[in-house]
Amino acid sequence: MNSAYHRHVAFPSGLGNSTSRQLRSMSPMLIIPVGSTEQHGPHLPLDTDTRIATAVADAVLERVGGEPAGDWVVAPPVCYGASGEHEGFPGTVSIGTAALRLLLVEYGRSASSWASRLVFVNGHGGNVEALVAAVTLLRQEGRDAGWVPCVAADADAHAGHTETSVLLHISPGDVWAEDLSPGNTAPLAELMPAMRRGGVAAVSELGVLGDPTTATAAEGERIFAEMVNGCVGRMRRWQPDRNGLLR
Repeated sequence: MNSAYHRHVAFPSGLGNSTSRQLRSMSPMLIIPVGSTEQHGPHLPLDTDTRIATAVADAVLERVGGEPAGDWVVAPPVCYGASGEHEGFPGTVSIGTAALRLLLVEYGRSASSWASRLVFVNGHGGNVEALVAAVTLLRQEGRDAGWVPCVAADADAHAGHTETSVLLHISPGDVWAEDLSPGNTAPLAELMPAMRRGGVAAVSELGVLGDPTTATAAEGERIFAEMVNGCVGRMRRWQPDRNGLLR
């Protein structure tokens, strides 16, 4: 027996800086942020959804990491998602729903060989179809998997008040405040027919659905806390519905 693999070591909080030896003597549970690389108007970075999902996952870990249920670890994020509706703008990299579904399924199958439970923390609405399909299959295969959304009540659709406020809270130095401009503020239901035909570019030249000019860091702190509290509550209850969404 290799004693270097089996002696007790401190349990890490991040998968990326862990070693196999640290994980071998534990029964870790894995939190996987899932985001995107896509346009977020002229004022927010392309990795906005990934930043939010990762920040929420890290904050969730601070709340649940020391609880008796087990040892949670945050994985490096999945940085690419299904973002086809944003492909009219430079910088967007979409792998599509089919590829994302396959990635999440194979991720879950592999990680479940050593992790006792998996939860995907989703930061991009376009990923939902792939998440539902992937997590449903993982659960049918007997793996203890679920997913949670980074959501807040009365949020606008894209790169508007909600996301800009959250970025002003978690990453203020990366918000181009001089480029804040209102986008299309019509209800999303009204915009969907045109978006299905031509993506976000068909309804907003800026790529913004909402009004980022009203965003504040204080509002971002409140919204972020709502996202974190929602995820923590869902994870503590651990009641997956038929689509693997934790309720």
